[in-house]
Amino acid sequence: MIGYLKGTILKKNGKSIILDTGGVGYVINVPAPTADKCFENDAAEFYIHTKVREDDLSLFGFETFEELEFFKTLINVNGVGPKTALEILSLNPDKTKAAILSGDVAFLCKIPGIGKKTAERIIVELKNKIEWADTIRLHANLEENVNNEAIEALLGLGYQRFEIIKVLNKLPETVKKTEEIITYFLKNI
Repeated sequence: MIGYLKGTILKKNGKSIILDTGGVGYVINVPAPTADKCFENDAAEFYIHTKVREDDLSLFGFETFEELEFFKTLINVNGVGPKTALEILSLNPDKTKAAILSGDVAFLCKIPGIGKKTAERIIVELKNKIEWADTIRLHANLEENVNNEAIEALLGLGYQRFEIIKVLNKLPETVKKTEEIITYFLKNI
C-alpha cells in the first residue's frame, strides 16, 4: 500500500493532480481546498489512502495525517464512499464535525451524494468517534476565563456547548461582564 508521496505536480485536473515522484506520475484525488492550493511545477507531499478494487487502483491524498484519518473514518460509514468523503473534506472540517456532534442532518444533506438516511447514519456512527480534543482543551481554558453564567445563558438560547467554547476561546481579555460576553458571542458566531 502507498501511504505517502512526495514530488512535483505535473498537472492539475479539477480535484485530482498528477504527482511526479522521480519519473513516475501518480494520479491523486484531493479535496477541493487542497486542489486550489496546487499549482503545476510546485513541490508537494501527501499522505495517501490507496483504494484497490478489481478494475481500479485509486489514490486519495491529504495535506495532514489528521485529514487522512478523518477520511478513513468517513469511508467506514456504510453508504459513504471515497468520492463522497472527499466532498465532506472539502468543507470546513470544524463545521462538519460540529454538525455531526450536534446531529445537524440538514447541514450534511447539503453535501453532494448525501441524503437524509446517509446523513443520519454518519451522525449515529461518528458522533462518539470524532476526536474533539481541541474542544476539551478549549473548554478547560475557557472555564478559567469566562464566568459560567454567560455559558449557561447561551446554552439556554439553544447554542451547543462546543459552538460556545469555540467562539469564546477568542474572547478578548477586556471582555469580562456576562452581558459583554454574550454580546461578543452573538456578534462572532
